[in-house]
Amino acid sequence: METFLIRALQLIMSLSLLVIIHEGGHFLFARLFKTRVEKFCLFFDPWFTLFKFKPKNSETEYGIGWLPLGGYVKIAGMIDESMDTEQMKQPVQPWEFRAKPAWQRLLIMVGGVLFNFLLALFIYSMILFAWGDSYIPVQKAPLGMDFNETAKAVGFQDGDILLSADGVPFERYDGDMLTSVVDARQVTVLRNGQEVSVYIPDNMMDRLLADSVRFASFRYPFVIDSIAPGRPAALAGLLPGDSITQLNGRNISFFDFQEDMAQRRSEGSASHDITLTYVRKGVTDTLSLTTDSLYQIGTVAQMSTDKLLPVIHTQYSFLASFPAGVTLGVKTLKGYVGQMKYLFSKEGAKQLGGFGTIGSIFPATWDWHQFWYMTAFLSIILAFMNILPIPALDGGHVLFLIYEIVARRKPSDKFMEYAQMVGMFLLFGLLIWANFNDILRFFF
Repeated sequence: METFLIRALQLIMSLSLLVIIHEGGHFLFARLFKTRVEKFCLFFDPWFTLFKFKPKNSETEYGIGWLPLGGYVKIAGMIDESMDTEQMKQPVQPWEFRAKPAWQRLLIMVGGVLFNFLLALFIYSMILFAWGDSYIPVQKAPLGMDFNETAKAVGFQDGDILLSADGVPFERYDGDMLTSVVDARQVTVLRNGQEVSVYIPDNMMDRLLADSVRFASFRYPFVIDSIAPGRPAALAGLLPGDSITQLNGRNISFFDFQEDMAQRRSEGSASHDITLTYVRKGVTDTLSLTTDSLYQIGTVAQMSTDKLLPVIHTQYSFLASFPAGVTLGVKTLKGYVGQMKYLFSKEGAKQLGGFGTIGSIFPATWDWHQFWYMTAFLSIILAFMNILPIPALDGGHVLFLIYEIVARRKPSDKFMEYAQMVGMFLLFGLLIWANFNDILRFFF
């Protein structure tokens, strides 16, 4: 329950900020061009509003709705989600949206998307200024990677060190690297000291999506941080700082060791004798020991993972953080747009998620670095999704405005009403499907 509440709070805080900034973009451009904004609402408010107020001498009412699916600004003289068709039947007033030149209306409509993208760039910049940038270079991982079953089926093996895709070297393990893998004809890995090519099938991404398990994860060396006295491991002579590399002659990582011992325990293995190969101060040695009746060797604490793999860290000054933040934001947008094509596949449609999926990307414990990183990422997504040329989204309005500028004639109000209804129908259908997928994943 605590994990759920922490993630839910992060999700609500993040979405609230993004909605306020998005609608604020529309609001500021509308006010810039002296267009009346009748209402500014965080969250939707069908039937009733949780809170509302209207400052003295203000044309705008501010409120908080009860349905956290977004928010809106009601701009006078515009066909939007409010579907206020009665207003459109009245004579045109100079403060209305429909009375403004097309280029002003265009800027009002792109204001939300623009502000979301600028917010993402600013957050990324401040993250780099406050925390810097840290990553593990995949080519330097000493034990390579553990791969899921789909990756193993096409030729990857646990312990492979990822080197390049179609000759382009890998730098870090992230979404861009995964895209490079699935789009490549072949991936080169280092296996037992030899470079080996793994050929990637055309349907690699569909297979990975169906697998629903992370493509690969780093193999962490088993380096002892502390050891319980008087137990088999200590009695056999293991010491803090020793790096265990083999169990019974087989190369292992920390998690391999845990899984092997658990398997012996579940199978009721008759033998309690094991042989460990370890490295101490650069010298490799071997020892034998006998586990207890539960196939345990005592409490052997693993060294903190951030000390086990090489980490490259770059710190940015305040001024240097802005171009770096812009680069990161543009890279994130390109990566997201590039992965959109998989949404239209059978497996991609199954992976579409609603608020449960969005909430799950936030950490289970409060972490400001991850909170702001995810908020920036969601701001990128919100900007891109809203600019899609779908009626009822900002991009739909932009599409019709571009048509008006090119054709020099406005679409009729009746057409705009029908387009708005069709768009809202499509969006609500998509929303229902995405959250239905969340429900299926939760129960099954």
